[in-house]
Amino acid sequence: MQLVDIGANLTHPAFHGDLPEVLARASAEGVAAIIVTGTSVAESVNALKAANTHPQTVYATAGVHPHHASACDASTIPALRVLAQHPQVVAIGECGLDFNRNYSPHPDQEKWFAAQVELACEIKKPLFLHSRDAKDKFIEVLKQFKTLPRAVAHCFTGDKAELHAYLELGLHIGITGWICDERRGAHLAALVRDVPPDRLMLETDSPYLTPRDMRPQPKARRNEPAHLPHILRAVARALGKPAERVAEETTRNARAFFGPQLSFT
Repeated sequence: MQLVDIGANLTHPAFHGDLPEVLARASAEGVAAIIVTGTSVAESVNALKAANTHPQTVYATAGVHPHHASACDASTIPALRVLAQHPQVVAIGECGLDFNRNYSPHPDQEKWFAAQVELACEIKKPLFLHSRDAKDKFIEVLKQFKTLPRAVAHCFTGDKAELHAYLELGLHIGITGWICDERRGAHLAALVRDVPPDRLMLETDSPYLTPRDMRPQPKARRNEPAHLPHILRAVARALGKPAERVAEETTRNARAFFGPQLSFT
């Protein structure tokens, strides 16, 4: 069984001391590829460095998270364009809108989200998308573009209406350990059945979103890619399918989505 973790923040300080061990544990659990999320230009550079250090296992995205939109300037998109030329960079993002935390003003978020979508359209790279409490504006921005590249709604936690709106846009759906949280994520167990099998992917969002029902809980509650099989099993139970089948489907989807750069065998 091989799995792809489509979103892990392995440049986070939580992994600075033991990244090789983290990758070894992931490999031992069948996680064949990990895509490291770029959340700013600097972190996208670091994600690419991690990918270059661990080829054929680690890949990267290049983008600016909406939290950091107010720090963007005229150099941002050219810098992302250069990073995206590297074959280990498999998507533009994490980009989108976050009207929950509001760390950047809404107009800045919208401007730089649209700019990154435009870049992805230009260079024909997939999009790794973030939307939190911003569904209507998020959809409005995406609908400005007549033809979108492949795009995934990363860490989907929304309701049925939001899910179906994203599916109508042709988006793939990324499911995290949120589905393992009986307080906040129980609704996902039913909703995940609405996701077409060829548009579902799995992710940990490490070091965040440690599956709440893991026993014992990891040290310092740090999530890591080795926990992806736990998420797989939760999704498989919700779908009423064998875990091996869901693993095959989601890995096939990830390879088709991100392209031949995911070169594991």
